[in-house]
Amino acid sequence: MVVALAGIALVVVLTAVTKIHPFLALLVGGLFVGIAGGIPVDKLLSTTETGVGGVLGDVGVIVALGAMLGKMLVDSGGADRLVGAIVDRVGEKRAPWAMVVAAMVVGIPMFFEVGLVLMVPIIYLVWKRTGGSILRVGIPALAGLSILHGLIPPHPGPLVAINALHADLGTTLLFGVIVAVPTAIIGGPLYGTWISKRVHPHPPEKLSEQYTVTQRTDGKIPSVLTTLSVILLPVAIMLVKTVVDIADSSPDAELHKVMDFIGDPIMAMIIGVAYAVLALGFGKKASDVMGSALGPIAGILLIIGAGGGFKQMLVGTGIADSIGKAANNSHLSLLLLAWLIAVGIRLATGSATVATVTASGIIAPIAASHTDTSTALLALAVGSGSLFLSHVNDAGFWLVKEFFGMDVKQTFKSWSAMETILSSVSIVCILILGSFVH
Repeated sequence: MVVALAGIALVVVLTAVTKIHPFLALLVGGLFVGIAGGIPVDKLLSTTETGVGGVLGDVGVIVALGAMLGKMLVDSGGADRLVGAIVDRVGEKRAPWAMVVAAMVVGIPMFFEVGLVLMVPIIYLVWKRTGGSILRVGIPALAGLSILHGLIPPHPGPLVAINALHADLGTTLLFGVIVAVPTAIIGGPLYGTWISKRVHPHPPEKLSEQYTVTQRTDGKIPSVLTTLSVILLPVAIMLVKTVVDIADSSPDAELHKVMDFIGDPIMAMIIGVAYAVLALGFGKKASDVMGSALGPIAGILLIIGAGGGFKQMLVGTGIADSIGKAANNSHLSLLLLAWLIAVGIRLATGSATVATVTASGIIAPIAASHTDTSTALLALAVGSGSLFLSHVNDAGFWLVKEFFGMDVKQTFKSWSAMETILSSVSIVCILILGSFVH
């Protein structure tokens, strides 16, 4: 645990004080953790490569595809028309509330990173229309995506917790929605409005230009419905896969195999990009538009990859096991214990999914002898803890930092604080429910 804290502190100092680029700082911090944590020297680079490759092979491809999709939505004029319809309908003052609702709809079947990539062009365009700090509309969108990722099935983390704890899916979903709505409101529009008056990021000029509306020479601006269909097609594909997974218990069924392929986030995004080319009418110009989307995100991809390498070093040192053993010796409420174990693993590894999977495995045998605690609420407590204080070992931290143009200090004040609010508010709601439900 001391090694992990020292490694995290080193990354913060390198980026915030000495102003070293986060990509290099994360690589150096990861090597320090590996050496100090006892990973053999001949395994250091391979461990880093595993972490970097794992993140870039998944999140990196999705970010690149999402950037292409977003660029086509903006250049077609469709995103601006959609944003105009949203802002005109709800008004500029209520734009943060519209963003949290939109993010929760888009984020139903998606990993956080996928939903963020799809929401970025919308966030930028709404920000340019409403003015002020980008955090005013950005934080509500992040809150909507994040709370779903932590609490609501069919996200992988909640599903793993439900399975490990033998909780009822329907009950967990119902309680999850009851907890998620007030939590998203407090951590999203309310906190976003407050922090936007105190933190004023400078979004990257290249990204800002990329998501600036340009007039099409052919005048063929897609309708709001067409634009929505482009945004929601990947969402719908992944949602269908989830429904098939829940309804069909036989993994060898042909439909199951087909949907596992088509409904994978990367494949769903590929289909979405291909559909966007046709629906938005780019034709032969599509290649140039998609190619121009990749330059501004190159640095972001490298930082995300290095974050994956840092996380892998922490996992390799066995810190998650240490946290679990320490928690087992405490005498706390089972709901609070599940939350604290997930919090500890989240802080150590940076991954909400790893925190959920590990904490569920640790708490499951304890839960078996505590029949007076709702397993649905226990699954939610684990998910709630997995959201706590995203920081430098989380790929999402760097993704938000770079997309919104913040320094490390600003990212802690806005994104990390928002995640902590979501986790804290949700566990309070869960504990209140726990006093009525057994």
